[in-house]
Amino acid sequence: MIIEQIKAQLKRLVPVHKVSDLTTVGPHIERELALVKVVGAGDKRVESLRIADIFRAKAIDSTIDSFVFEITGSTEKVDAFIKLMEPLGLVEVSRTGVVAIARGNKPL
Repeated sequence: MIIEQIKAQLKRLVPVHKVSDLTTVGPHIERELALVKVVGAGDKRVESLRIADIFRAKAIDSTIDSFVFEITGSTEKVDAFIKLMEPLGLVEVSRTGVVAIARGNKPL
C-alpha cells in the first residue's frame, strides 16, 4: 500500500529532462520569485508600498485592506523583503525556489 502511494505521488511530478550543476559550469544567473500577501491599513499600508518600491516589487493585486506583491531577485533580496513586511501585516508567502541559467551563447 505504501509503495502504491509513492508511485501515485511520483506520477504527479513534473518530468525532469536534465540536471546541471551550474556552479561547476561557469558564470550563471540565479533568481527567485515570490508572491507576498500583506494585510494592513493606514500607515502600515503606505509603508508596505514604500518598501515595495525600494525593492522594485510589483503590486499585482490590491484590495481595500491587502496587497499581493511580486518580487524577483536573489534569495537574500527576497528574504530581506519578507522580513521587512512581517511587522506590516505579512500573512502569506509563496516562493518558487531558485532558478538559474548559464550565461553566454552556448546551451548546456
